[in-house]
Amino acid sequence: MDFFDKLGKEAKKTYKYTTEKTSKIAKEAKLKMQMNEHKGEIEDLYMQIGKKMYEHHVNDKALDIDIEAVLEEYCIQIDELCDLIEDERKELLTLKDKKQCPNCFCEIDLNCNYCPNCGDEQKEDLDIYMEEEQEIDKEENK
Repeated sequence: MDFFDKLGKEAKKTYKYTTEKTSKIAKEAKLKMQMNEHKGEIEDLYMQIGKKMYEHHVNDKALDIDIEAVLEEYCIQIDELCDLIEDERKELLTLKDKKQCPNCFCEIDLNCNYCPNCGDEQKEDLDIYMEEEQEIDKEENK
C-alpha cells in the first residue's frame, strides 16, 4: 500500500503543478492580448488626433472649436490606456517571476543583484522578495 500512497501523492503533486503552469500560461496570453488591444486603441486615438488637427487646419480655424480641449480629451484617454498597459506589464512580470531593470528596462530574475544586460546594481529590498517567497511556500504546503 505504501507504494500506491506515494504514487498517488506524486500524481497529485504533478497534477497541481501542471494545472498551475497551464493557468499561468493562460493568464500571460490574456495579458499580452489585452496589452496589444490597448496599444491598438492608442494608435486609433493618434489617428483621430491627426484627423482633428487636419480638419482644424483645413477649416482655417474658422469653426469655434476649442482644439486644445479636444486634444486634451484624447491625451487623457491615451494616458489612461498607457496606465493600463503598465499595470498589465507589471502583472506579466510577476507571473514570469521577473523584474525590470530600472536602468536598461531588461527583464531579469527576481533574485539578481546586478542586471546581466547593463551591470546596474539592483537596489530593490531583497527582504521583500524573501517574504514573498516564504508566503508562496506556505501556500504550496497547504
